[in-house]
Amino acid sequence: QVQLVESGGGLVQAGGSLRLSCAASGRTFSSYNMGWFRQAPGKEREFVAGIGWSGGSTYYPDSVKGRFTISRDNAKNTVYLQMNSLKPEDTAVYYCAAGGRYYNEVPKGWNYWGQGTQVTVSS
Repeated sequence: QVQLVESGGGLVQAGGSLRLSCAASGRTFSSYNMGWFRQAPGKEREFVAGIGWSGGSTYYPDSVKGRFTISRDNAKNTVYLQMNSLKPEDTAVYYCAAGGRYYNEVPKGWNYWGQGTQVTVSS
């Protein structure tokens, strides 16, 4: 099992940047593919980035490609989401996930979830 705790959310103006972190417990973190999702009020949970266990493979949907970057530090049991050129439509609760295929955009395909961190982008 792995437990996930997100941090780094906050309020930022449109065009700004934020970096989210997800700290994982457990000695098997490096064996898990990791992902980031987001959920805005009244909307379904949406995949925004995935990374393979070694960090060598990443995947992004078109909605964030070129603006968001996922990375991981297996020595620190942490995965990051660097978000640049933020837009008001990026406003959501962002969740870290573990255990799915790194390119799987379906939430049910992931086994472990953090509690989420709020990102608000003002116009």
